[in-house]
Amino acid sequence: MTTSTLPSRPAATPYRAVPQPDTIGFGNVLKSEWTKLRTVRSTFWTTAVAVLATGILGVVVCLQTLHDIKNGNQNVADLDSVMTALTGFFLVQVTAGALGVMTISSEYGTGMIRATLGAVPQRRAMLAAKGLVFAACTFVISEILSFSAVLVGQAILHSQHAGVSLWDGPTLRATFGGGLYITAIGLLGFGLGALIRHTAGALSAFFGIVFASTPIVDLLPTSWRNHVIEYMPINAGSQILSTHTDHQSLTPWHGFAVLCIYPLVAITAAAILIKRRDA
Repeated sequence: MTTSTLPSRPAATPYRAVPQPDTIGFGNVLKSEWTKLRTVRSTFWTTAVAVLATGILGVVVCLQTLHDIKNGNQNVADLDSVMTALTGFFLVQVTAGALGVMTISSEYGTGMIRATLGAVPQRRAMLAAKGLVFAACTFVISEILSFSAVLVGQAILHSQHAGVSLWDGPTLRATFGGGLYITAIGLLGFGLGALIRHTAGALSAFFGIVFASTPIVDLLPTSWRNHVIEYMPINAGSQILSTHTDHQSLTPWHGFAVLCIYPLVAITAAAILIKRRDA
């Protein structure tokens, strides 16, 4: 009697989980945030307002200054021609701060932040990518606006010998500083948006810090007010836009450094809290 033997089965291969990457790559996160920023309506409208404000206000103020010089109401020696050409930037800073707030607060308002954090669990990487993309776009656009406004403004003022050369040291610094100033103000809005996570609340905080802080400081005793007022955001930051140095104020670069402290504090606080709070 013969016995048949069943063919032996191959040993089962042990299951091995396919390793998943811990991150989708910071470069991909940057591309994603760039796509978001350039496809939302708020970016288009705030950029349009910035262009119109820089062009229209700059030209109008330069023409009015030209008229004052002709009538003897403006001394050319006392004129800061770069600051005059960049008058529109004091409205542009509002649009930059508002866009900075909405760059991140709008995602919290609509609930899209959950999808964002689901795709990018590294919350601080997401925050850094948003901030870098926003800062880069704001810097490039504001530098283009700054140099364009100064060139047009000097062409208008040149007929009364009030224009200055763009390549003059203080002029070039103030013109380049226009983009730096708007970028820092925009990052302050971004930091407050990330920290407060509510558009209305973040905008209120932004306007309070940038605009309301100076009138509040004016209520202090004169001895205190004179020491504190120059450290307010606009007073400190706008020094980089001026070609006339006031020895009683901060120097242009020191003033800009003081301005940068405000967004740095807001963004640092947001980066700390983003790991501790729910989406």
